[in-house]
Amino acid sequence: MKTPARLKPLAEDGLIDEVLRPLKSGKEADVFIVRCGAEKRCAKVFKEANVRGFKQAAQYQEGRSVRNSRRARAMSKRTRYGQKEQEKAWLNAEVDALYRLSAAGVRVPRPHGFVDGVLLMELIVDGEGNVAPRLDGMKFVAEQAREYHDRIIAEIVRMLAAGLIHGDLSEFNVLVDDGGPVVIDLPQAVNAAANNSAAMMLVRDVDRMKRFFGRFAPELLTTEYGKEMWSRYAGGTLDPDSPLTGVYRPAEEDVNLAELMAIIDAAREEEAERLERIREEASGELAD
Repeated sequence: MKTPARLKPLAEDGLIDEVLRPLKSGKEADVFIVRCGAEKRCAKVFKEANVRGFKQAAQYQEGRSVRNSRRARAMSKRTRYGQKEQEKAWLNAEVDALYRLSAAGVRVPRPHGFVDGVLLMELIVDGEGNVAPRLDGMKFVAEQAREYHDRIIAEIVRMLAAGLIHGDLSEFNVLVDDGGPVVIDLPQAVNAAANNSAAMMLVRDVDRMKRFFGRFAPELLTTEYGKEMWSRYAGGTLDPDSPLTGVYRPAEEDVNLAELMAIIDAAREEEAERLERIREEASGELAD
């Protein structure tokens, strides 16, 4: 196919030999399958900030460090230069997260470079070399659901132990290859220690996985891996391979943690009400 304009610099520099075909188009980026020598890879072309809608990014940007003090001041003042620097910081977030998580042993696509807003990374494939399926299109028997749920919980634990939270994890950004779940799409990744919403984002990520796998194994719906994870992390006892029980027992002496969990429960109720409204609206449209 014809090389898209945003990929031409990579082709000219020899990083890409051929653009094979589009893989997907989304709000954040367009993804292409490319050939690099004998290997197929992904080229993720991030869209401009005004296309993505930057207002939603504020919550995720909290706690992201900016080494250059001039840039940090400009970003806080929302000057034109500051917005450009904020854009660069947003684009670099996924790249930094992929390198960090890959080094920590988390199952994410291996990054191969970042040039002019284009992220070159591993193409996740199945045993036959085809693009790996997304989790949302798969169905499981109860035993398989429990197994895959355990695997994705283990990946979330490794991410948290590495200091990061996906921030927008769901069945739509998990691929499944022969080795199990692979976490993708990380531009919203947040610093667990520096973002005030980190605990809520973690529990939300875990809850989404719980709801998905709970369709096939309903007993998972009563688990509290998110709260247990955060409690262990906050207490300094979470390791990359920490075994979890799915049970959260608050310590009576930890008032701050108990207050945080109460806030999380309130947020859960709001989310449940929102999802119920969406289902009711969808049912009404179908009835019409």
